[in-house]
Amino acid sequence: MTRILIVDDHEIVRRGLKGILLESFPDLVIGEATDGRQALVAAAKPWDATLLDINLPGRNGLEVLQDLKRLHPKMPVVVLSAFPEKDYAIRAFRLGAAGYISKESASGELLAAIRKALAGGRYVTPLLAEALAATLAGEIPALPHESLSNRELQVLRLVALGKTLKEIAAELSLSEKTIATYRMRLGRKMGLGTNVDLARYAALHHLAD
Repeated sequence: MTRILIVDDHEIVRRGLKGILLESFPDLVIGEATDGRQALVAAAKPWDATLLDINLPGRNGLEVLQDLKRLHPKMPVVVLSAFPEKDYAIRAFRLGAAGYISKESASGELLAAIRKALAGGRYVTPLLAEALAATLAGEIPALPHESLSNRELQVLRLVALGKTLKEIAAELSLSEKTIATYRMRLGRKMGLGTNVDLARYAALHHLAD
């Protein structure tokens, strides 16, 4: 019996993932969670692996990943996201992810990642492997947003989506003053002063898709 927890706030995505997994794992037991809080509650039960979306309401998937790995260091977590692989996959792997798959990937790639994770390995797509090699070789210069912390990157994305500091604070369950501090830091690190500049940058690099 294989037990997999799916963490995604979209029901249609969870249904699709369940269908794909059930075709390859007949004895599969599936758990579901729609946000970080539910994921941590569900994590009280034993799971062989977790499929985790990054874009979750409230705490983002990278924070949830960090909590899951702290609670269950040996449980493999495969991140499934629409966010750019090069920008978010490296962050996910640093936090202990066993794989990072784009939601645009074919089902075969998803299953390959799950099987690799269940076997104790890490799944890296050819595209990411090529990008990592180029970065290490110095062929691709570091981009300004790569210096941001996970939280700063999350605030950048929400600012780019047109949300006010008050709205971001409510969504992340933080104070408006704290969000203002993150906003100031990311602007300084990136050398971009206005929200319009940040939105243009995020659009150019597909950080707010």
